[in-house]
Amino acid sequence: MQPSSLLQSLVGDDEIEALLSGEAELRAMLRVEAALASAEAEAGLIERGAADRISEICAVFEPDWKGLSRGLAQDGVVVPEFVRQLRSAVGEPHAKSVHVGATSQDVIDTALILRLKNIMELYLRRLEHLIQAMQVLKVRDGAVRLMAHTRMQQALPFTAADKIETWLSPLERHRETLQALMPRLLVLQLGGPVGTRAELKGHGAAIADAMARQLGLGSVPAWHSQRDRIGEFASWLSLLSGTLGKIGQDVALMAQNEVREVRLAVGGGSSAMPHKSNPVSAEVLVTLARFNAGLLGTLHQALVHENERSGAAWTLEWLVLPQMLVACGAGLNMARGLIEGLTFLPSETGR
Repeated sequence: MQPSSLLQSLVGDDEIEALLSGEAELRAMLRVEAALASAEAEAGLIERGAADRISEICAVFEPDWKGLSRGLAQDGVVVPEFVRQLRSAVGEPHAKSVHVGATSQDVIDTALILRLKNIMELYLRRLEHLIQAMQVLKVRDGAVRLMAHTRMQQALPFTAADKIETWLSPLERHRETLQALMPRLLVLQLGGPVGTRAELKGHGAAIADAMARQLGLGSVPAWHSQRDRIGEFASWLSLLSGTLGKIGQDVALMAQNEVREVRLAVGGGSSAMPHKSNPVSAEVLVTLARFNAGLLGTLHQALVHENERSGAAWTLEWLVLPQMLVACGAGLNMARGLIEGLTFLPSETGR
């Protein structure tokens, strides 16, 4: 579940959370319904006038949020009540043309992918900024002499550039992996009740292609119970968090008074010991890494979808994925601040 509002100031991410809000999900669902209607009119499955009316209403629709909550509690998914309200707003004679041939999962999954597209683009920008900050640090402090440690013991002298490279190289690989993953993940979901598109009367592929084009997504066969794309992305989230956690762990160790190989621009205070400056950001990066590593195992449980569609596995995905997204976003923000405020100090034993 989500942390308290107080804890959010430490481990939250306002930008990511806004993209995961109920309001953002509703806007995405409305985009899906408008695209579905337009594509079906293009294929001749519904009238163009109906599609225009649906698109017009989708642009201004304001739901009964309490009604949506009641519908979700009763049906286990928000779409039946959402479609009922949308049909009512569209009115006769076009209400029957809303949501033709689609199922709840088509709308919710595609709405998720639309928001993940924005989130992934945000991650790429933040990763780029973090990599740039680390490259600047490497140029400025790279020649500083340090003592390498293996198995928590002093090993041999090396430089800050050597240390930074162990942080930087994985981040560059994570950036490449995300860029390669995006075309596989950012795809339309359209399958109808059992994934065959039979209710679209032979126009399924054309409608999917048109919807994908309008929404800026890839067009693929229905993947209702094939959650490997989501699972692969969750693995990436955990790997990135883990790399950020490794950076945090290194910095926390190097900032110890007895070691003093780095100086932090900002430290956390102590209520009992005013002389202390705690490496809060570094510590939280470790926490977020361990948090996402634990959640990954739970998210991968949601790969086990029984038969053609699952309620249990799908709901588990809803619970876990948003927390992983927020933790990863928070880590990227925190890591950039940590690196930008970091100064390497020559090690007495590394000279």
